[in-house]
Amino acid sequence: MVDTDIARLTTYKVISTVTIQNKTIHDKKMNKQQAKATTIQLVKYGLVGVSNSLVTLVVIFLCDEVMGLKLMLADVIGYIAGLINSFIWNKTWVFKSHNKRLHQEAALFIIGFLVCFGLQFITVLLLRDPMKALEINLLGIPSDTFGEYAAICIGMAVYTLCNYAYNRFVTFK
Repeated sequence: MVDTDIARLTTYKVISTVTIQNKTIHDKKMNKQQAKATTIQLVKYGLVGVSNSLVTLVVIFLCDEVMGLKLMLADVIGYIAGLINSFIWNKTWVFKSHNKRLHQEAALFIIGFLVCFGLQFITVLLLRDPMKALEINLLGIPSDTFGEYAAICIGMAVYTLCNYAYNRFVTFK
């Protein structure tokens, strides 16, 4: 009887070990697949961001130069066009959302834009003076100007990463 119990215990231990090892291998494969999918999604998100910038600039130019609107009004219209472009491409191509509640997603998208823009704005405000104080003279750009643009670039990175995370986990979850 003791031999039978030992045999069962040994068999259980072997099966458990194989199961645990198979689960670990499966988890590693899933992690690699998830990492690849996230990387592809980030690249797509970046491409949408570039297209948004182009749409925004073209609309601003057309409104200002062709239609004769004041620059600030053209700027607002351009950003609205970029935001609409971003919503459509992020919904259909980047995050592939099939949610039928378009108004809900659009509202969440706008809230995300405003929150992330606010974070970007605060980042620039907090970093502008310290970056200017570094007195970096690069490519002939005066240190004050370089510091401001460096702060803006850091703010843009904050906006992009926060907005991606917000849209992935909130808007288009």
